[in-house]
Amino acid sequence: MVFSVAVAGASGYAGGELLRLLAGHPEFEVRTVTAHSNAGQRLIDVQPSLRSLADLTLVDTTPENLSGHDVVFVALPHGKSGALTAHLPAETLVVDCGADHRLENPDDWAAFYGGDYFGAWTYGVPELPTVNGKQRERIVGARRIAAPGCNASTVALALAPGIHAGVIEAQDLVAVLAVGPSGAGKSLKLPNLAAEILGSANPYAVGGTHRHIPEIVQSLRWAAAAAVDATCRSGTSGAAATPASDATISFTPVIVPMSRGILSTATARLVPGTSAAAVRAAWQSAYADEPFVHLLPEGHFPRTADVLGANTALIGLAVDEAAGRVVTITAVDNLVKGTAGAAIQSANIALGLTETLGLTLNGVAP
Repeated sequence: MVFSVAVAGASGYAGGELLRLLAGHPEFEVRTVTAHSNAGQRLIDVQPSLRSLADLTLVDTTPENLSGHDVVFVALPHGKSGALTAHLPAETLVVDCGADHRLENPDDWAAFYGGDYFGAWTYGVPELPTVNGKQRERIVGARRIAAPGCNASTVALALAPGIHAGVIEAQDLVAVLAVGPSGAGKSLKLPNLAAEILGSANPYAVGGTHRHIPEIVQSLRWAAAAAVDATCRSGTSGAAATPASDATISFTPVIVPMSRGILSTATARLVPGTSAAAVRAAWQSAYADEPFVHLLPEGHFPRTADVLGANTALIGLAVDEAAGRVVTITAVDNLVKGTAGAAIQSANIALGLTETLGLTLNGVAP
């Protein structure tokens, strides 16, 4: 069966990456692409790299133009998709790559985004541990999916296994991310101009102000809940029973001069008495069977170049015995595993397709 697909926000970076991946998907056929200011133009004039989709023309982003498809991917700025998707048929699979449906807590939305709150959808990071399994089980059969924030999913994937296994503490987490400017979208912004970033590394959203922070804490809360559930069922007690509802993270992103990619250095306090072998076992257990999240061998750490264009998250792991901390180094392509790839992976799962369809493990090098 071939599923008809529409992509809203097709003129942006995330929309373009969705289309690049969808063009090679054997079960998806892109029939409609929409935009705002670029409506009426040929897609090929706005996204000249998408040669196989040259016959498509951008139309206005309206519920009428998006309705009638099996799957709708939405790649719009935050605050723009909630009202739009409310008018789409319930039977349509809608995957929102924006922020409007990621957060469960309305207070978090008000504090970090503001404006109307549109409610939480099923979160599209299949590999995250949750109560009764992984997030993947919640995605099966879903018709409303919130694709993750790229920084948020990277940090959550890096730390969740340790919290779930009770080998790291949920408080005093620290994450510093080197990120490419494509994560900020295509709109003209002074800090993202080439003249501003070439030859420089520029921190932003410093001091707990980044909008992905509540999303990270939400994911880690699910991981802790899974640990508590497992502990209660086994009748044991210990660090794994410590809730992460009060998880704290110091999160600092830094724009660096690469067009795409995230390299996350995330550290956490080691639970006293935990061995380095137990730490590695926690991450190995979490990701041993995952097609797209890979723990690297001891002593190996990833580069962003290793995941360019791939739906892969590579994680390097170390224990800093002197500091009493676990160190994770995680590399993803922010436009693929961080956004469009996660969206398509989740859509595959929701529709009962092979999870890896249309997605690649292989990066582009050099």
